[in-house]
Amino acid sequence: MFSVVFPGQGSQSVGMGSELHKNYGYIQDLFSNADDILGFNLSKLILEGPKENLDLTEFTQPAIFLVSFSIFEVIKKETEIDLLKAKYFAGHSLGEYSALASSGAIKFEHAIKLLQKRGKAMQMSVPKGKGGMIAVLGTEINKIENLLLENKNRYKCYIANDNSVGQIVVSGEIKDLELMSEDLKKDSIKNIRLPVSAPFHCPLMSKATEEMKEEINKTEFHESNCNIISNVTGTEVKDISQIKDLLIKQIESPVRWRESVLYMRAKGVNKIVEIGPGKVLSGLIKRIDRNLISLSINTNDEIKNIKLND
Repeated sequence: MFSVVFPGQGSQSVGMGSELHKNYGYIQDLFSNADDILGFNLSKLILEGPKENLDLTEFTQPAIFLVSFSIFEVIKKETEIDLLKAKYFAGHSLGEYSALASSGAIKFEHAIKLLQKRGKAMQMSVPKGKGGMIAVLGTEINKIENLLLENKNRYKCYIANDNSVGQIVVSGEIKDLELMSEDLKKDSIKNIRLPVSAPFHCPLMSKATEEMKEEINKTEFHESNCNIISNVTGTEVKDISQIKDLLIKQIESPVRWRESVLYMRAKGVNKIVEIGPGKVLSGLIKRIDRNLISLSINTNDEIKNIKLND
């Protein structure tokens, strides 16, 4: 039994998807369609850079979605593999939109527009240089939760991503993250400042939540035959109104990736296929449960050699 998952921010690179863009006319059309929908040349930014622009949240989010959706389309058209037979579809943060679009719950054009607006709203929610994120490595989540609780009057930081065993991401204002980092170092806990310009998945994103609430609620969603795993709950959701509600909550809520993977595993999934640029999720999955088989699919060769039944 397999699941299909889609990556989030941090998986982007200049030139991602270029092989598929070069080889398939319908992918060129999809890239052109995205440019028309968004009103700017996203294709050129993905294929040629510059990297500093591709790394801006408002461009990163639709870019990763476009490449992930393109890979899914090539698998659908060029192989006999039916990914819609997956037990679950899931995605990391913006990857949840890729999961919803690929499973048929939302149209491509609606998803990419939402992600353009989501990226802008998240970027603008906190003044540039005021907020950020740190990755905390090699410790359990309950230890971080206790640290935040014990120091709630000294600094306000928030768990943003529970990515895997030993990898937790924390959001907050820079001044607060620096104080927390000092405490972590005293306890010999490794932490690294991430190259992001905003504190995602925490209450500091409240302006973005308000903006996206209106956009998501007025967007048409469809019943899907696929079970979607929500980042907010780490469990499956099917009801359209609930999916919309959780997408709104997702902006300020922690990404429960470790819990999502463990939930899929508990429901009988033994193989997870990552569709999108990079191999970030495959690496996290191996850390969460070494018995899970994870495949990362983003090149022509990988597409042609997918095996789901062994």
